[in-house]
Amino acid sequence: MASCPLPRYNEANPHLSLMASDASMDIVSQFDLQEVLNAFDQTKREISTRFDLKDLDLGLELTSDSITLTAPSEMSLNTAWDILLQKMINRKLSPKIFKKEELEKIGGNQVRYVIKLIKSLDQETGKLVSKLIRDKFPKAKPSIQGDTVRVSSKSRDELQAIITMLRLEKDLPLPLDFTNYR
Repeated sequence: MASCPLPRYNEANPHLSLMASDASMDIVSQFDLQEVLNAFDQTKREISTRFDLKDLDLGLELTSDSITLTAPSEMSLNTAWDILLQKMINRKLSPKIFKKEELEKIGGNQVRYVIKLIKSLDQETGKLVSKLIRDKFPKAKPSIQGDTVRVSSKSRDELQAIITMLRLEKDLPLPLDFTNYR
């Protein structure tokens, strides 16, 4: 009776080793800046053609970190904000990427909103995500690495369950993306 030799660790191809490796993924918060630019341009176009807004001297400014809306009244400012928000949603961007600051009065009748664009996972949200994972999936190992939460587990199915749980979680202040799934 011939015995079947066991496979040995092969340095050239480590996937042939006997040891089961952990599956992992990264949890990040990111968005497509080009889609934000497209929604911003659509908002400017609609404001310039709408009869109730085109002569009001509304100011819209986009930088890499924020959007500034300026208007002569709070009502027209809120209308411009609603248009911008609707264009963002139409382009499949989450409204959670915006952090709208308080209304500022800037002289005369002019009012302004400064809306910060949230580009990455902050420490507070990273801790919240890690805690949610540890509470519901004790076998998974989350670790915060800068603006990324890396989760490793023996089971790919468990990682899929974590993704599903986080997508259904309503209390998270940011939209999450799942990358480097291995």
